[in-house]
Parts: sequence; structure tokens; C-alpha cells
Amino acid sequence: MTLMQKFLGASAALALTAGTAAADPAILFDLGGKFDKSFNESAYNGAERWAQETGGSYAEVEIQSDAQREQAIRRFAESGANPIVMAGFSWATPLAEVAADYPDTKFTIIDMVVDAPNVRSVVFNEHEGSYLVGMMAAMASETGTVSFVGGMDIPLIRKFACGYAQGAKAVNADINVIANMTGTTPAAWNDPVKGSELTLAQMSQGSDVVFAAAGGTGVGVLQTAADEGMLSIGVDANQNYLHPGQVLTSMMKRVDNAVYEAMLAGEDLETGFNVMSVANRGVGFAMDANNEPIVSYEMLEATYGAAADMASGELMVHDYTSDESCPALDF
Repeated sequence: MTLMQKFLGASAALALTAGTAAADPAILFDLGGKFDKSFNESAYNGAERWAQETGGSYAEVEIQSDAQREQAIRRFAESGANPIVMAGFSWATPLAEVAADYPDTKFTIIDMVVDAPNVRSVVFNEHEGSYLVGMMAAMASETGTVSFVGGMDIPLIRKFACGYAQGAKAVNADINVIANMTGTTPAAWNDPVKGSELTLAQMSQGSDVVFAAAGGTGVGVLQTAADEGMLSIGVDANQNYLHPGQVLTSMMKRVDNAVYEAMLAGEDLETGFNVMSVANRGVGFAMDANNEPIVSYEMLEATYGAAADMASGELMVHDYTSDESCPALDF
């Protein structure tokens, strides 16, 4: 059963799942909602997989503003939820404030590091998966120009763009890579109209393959690309199904696995720093019946070979967040 709890005044409502027993897990989604067809939805899929496989139940919340974050964490911790999983880097500041007040509660935060004894910090090597889809983009391009649409202009999203450009240039050193960000505030994650506008602008500059790492904004990117006969690349969740035959692939960031594994561990969750990479299948690219007709054997041979080299350590992809520079892309 779902209750509507009022947080921070009458206008701010949070949807909480009620009736959960102590020690049931909880998941806190980021702005954009759990059905954003991207990051949040991948997190939701992980929670649902845990519930279906175990028969368990979990509490959840979809916040409407940043101001609700700390109170949401405290409400779940005080209700006995354990572990509490947070999807998105923006939960880091309130979690750092709250974690010490609930030493017996285990927390998992995805996409950011919070140094506390009861917190598991899960980060991803997005640059590795982005490199692989960048290779595919370059091999599919007929114009010699590919592009990237990011959401909020932050180092994490530049990490995607930088990896993508490196992969494209590994295939074609002369390829032109265009990169644009949607904005500088959290609203950039949920602006499909702006995503569409950026895609059209990139098309006018010659791009025939676009990679979107922009949350809900990316839905507009993929839709416009499909409408205009342009190939696109999805992100986080497998978005190939949105436009079969037009989405070249999706850069899979297995947020679902991070959520599933945290819930499965329950109160025995191992805290600390956890990296999900190509080597442990934390990132990769999606293949299914929706994109199989447009992905060549040569693309697969090249990308699987590069993935194997990453896993073995033979191929190292530059991580933008290590020094905020990108040898393959001028931001």
C-alpha cells in the first residue's frame, strides 16, 4: 500500500511505500522519477528484481526537490529500513550529514563516495563503457562526425563524453566529435525539448550518430534522432527498445545490479568503496533483437576485443575525473 507523506510543507509530497517491517530495504530515487527510462529506472529494475526473486518488499521515495533529501533519509532510517539505497550523486551531502546519526543502519550511495563506516559507495567506470560505444559510433558513422549530449555539466558527465571521444578516435583518428551539455542545474536531467534542440544543432554540423548521457533529457535526444533518421546511443538502462533499428546500442551502467546486490546483502551489506567496471560487468553495451540488424560483426569484434583488453589491463582509458582533462575532446 502507498501513503503520501508531506515533507517540508504542504506543497512537497513524497510517495512512500508503507507497511514495511523493520529491516526491509528502501530505495531513494533521484530527481526525474523512477520511470525516467534511464538511471532511476535502472535502479528501480534492480529493486524489483530483488523483490521478485526473494518475495520481499521495499520502501521507496521519489523526491520533488533537493530540499527533501535529508528528511527523506532520516524518515527511512527512523522507520527501521535497512539497508537504504540512494540513486545519484546528489544524495552525498545529506548522507554525509545523516549517516553518523544512524550507526546501525547500512547505506548505499550510487555515483558518489561518502566516507563513513556504515556507507557503501558504488562508483562506475563510465569512461570504459563510453569508450566501447564510441568505437561503435565511429564505425557506424558515414559522415565522419559523431556527437554527445550530456545532462548537467559536471565532471561525471564529462567522464562519459571523454571516454566516448577516445573510443571514436581509436577507430578513426580524424573523426570529429561534438559535445554539448544541456545545462548547469539539476533541471538539465529532465529537459527533452532542449535535448531535441541540441540534437538538431549537432545534425546541422554533420553528426549522424549521437550518444545521450542526460537522464530524462536523453529521451528527447533519442526521439529526435529517430525522427530525423539519425542513429543514437542510449545510456544507463538498455534503451534499444525505444526506437528499434535506430538506437545503435546503449551504454549499460549496471545501476540495477548495484541496487539488487545491496538489497540482497541486507543488514550484512559490506560497506566501503566499490567500483563497477568492464572487468566485473558493471559497465558495457547492450545487444538485443532491437539493434542486432544494425550492428555489424566488425563492430562486435572490435568492441569485444577492446573490452577484453580493458579487463586484462592492457587497454587503459583516460578518466576525466582523475585530472579534469581529456586528451581526445576539447570541452
